Amino acid sequence: MTLTPAPVVAPPVPRSLEEMQLPRVMMRDILLKTMFRQTLEHVSEIARTICLPVQVTQELVDQARTQRLVEAKGTLHATSSAEMAYQLSDAGKERALDALGQSEYYGAMPVPLDVYREQVKRQSIRNVQITRRQLTEAMGHLILPDSLLDHLGPAVGSGRSILMYGPPGNGKSSISNGIRDALGDKIYVPRAIEYAGQVITIYDPIVHSAAETDEEDPTQLRRRTRFDTRYVLCDRPTVVTGGELSLSMLDLVYNPTARTYQAPLQLKSTGGIFIVDDLGRQEEPPQALINRWIVPLEEGKDILALQSGEKFTVPFDTLVIFSTNFHPNKIFDQAALRRIFYKIKIDGPSQADFLKIFALIAKKKKMPLDEASLVYLLKRKYPEIDNVYANYQPGFLVDQMISICDFEGIPYQMSPELIDRAWANLFVEDSEILR
Repeated sequence: MTLTPAPVVAPPVPRSLEEMQLPRVMMRDILLKTMFRQTLEHVSEIARTICLPVQVTQELVDQARTQRLVEAKGTLHATSSAEMAYQLSDAGKERALDALGQSEYYGAMPVPLDVYREQVKRQSIRNVQITRRQLTEAMGHLILPDSLLDHLGPAVGSGRSILMYGPPGNGKSSISNGIRDALGDKIYVPRAIEYAGQVITIYDPIVHSAAETDEEDPTQLRRRTRFDTRYVLCDRPTVVTGGELSLSMLDLVYNPTARTYQAPLQLKSTGGIFIVDDLGRQEEPPQALINRWIVPLEEGKDILALQSGEKFTVPFDTLVIFSTNFHPNKIFDQAALRRIFYKIKIDGPSQADFLKIFALIAKKKKMPLDEASLVYLLKRKYPEIDNVYANYQPGFLVDQMISICDFEGIPYQMSPELIDRAWANLFVEDSEILR
């Protein structure tokens, strides 16, 4: 029986412009820019686009009308709708163009940073309670020793940083993905946040997986909205980076043309997991990358900077998983290691687990097992490499034999000869190349 996590507390729906806690001029300008860019006329469609309740949107439109920036067009034909239509006045169009010159952002109203902080607390990754059963089910496709889950479970449940290290090809990346799957619940991700009048976009369809929600009729003034639609209900996010990670990717990304900011990777992963794979393969040294994380890991907040140089703090509520093929003592100093709460070594499988993995993969790929060939593999080939097994090797060897069988036009099979041919591609021959 799979345990279903309790839903997180939804962000409350704002009921008035006062509750928005945004500068009124900013809200008005986003309204004007949105109406101008998308040629919107009716409050219901404007409300849907700027992600506010109809009554709040109407209040915003009325404010713009009193400033003679918006004017009523009258109603549509009685056969279609009785909803009032609005348009920008000449002064409204002029103001919209002026506002677009300052920032191209329009659409969903941003969430004030301080308001977002409260939502982060309500859905913190550290509030997640994970059980052995959940972790085992999420890792069901992997053959892992119980001792590994003994260490992994408390680490994931703590929501603190994890360093996984060990020889390559033993499933560190797969384990990281399994941790992501084990979380299983959903959180609310803001489309954008606001700080000091600047808009920072957060929601990213590439990073965030939106959940399906029931569509509600936006024309119903008394409809009951379950949560603030400036947020998107998503699976807990997972950001995976590898050798391409650089320190600049952890800073705000400023678009000089649109004059808007995009959140860095770690802010997009708030409430979820940030996986730094292949640590030690990046252009920057591992120690420099870890130093960048010291304040966030210790204080639960990150420091970002605007183009003006003004610095401000944002929540850092992320389970950071570092994965490396290097021994930690060779790439970090002790001060850095002290700040990573859990260090878990991921070793290669035992011979028994290697055979389990081999059998599972062979069955999945419809490769018949042959006892004599397996004995040959274990007794003749693996002693050549001091009987060091790795999790990737069974899949590699089976795929090689399948390719050979396809080429030779014979049924899928195992034999010592095919083992030898597959083994030849497992390693590079250690010899000098004459030039």
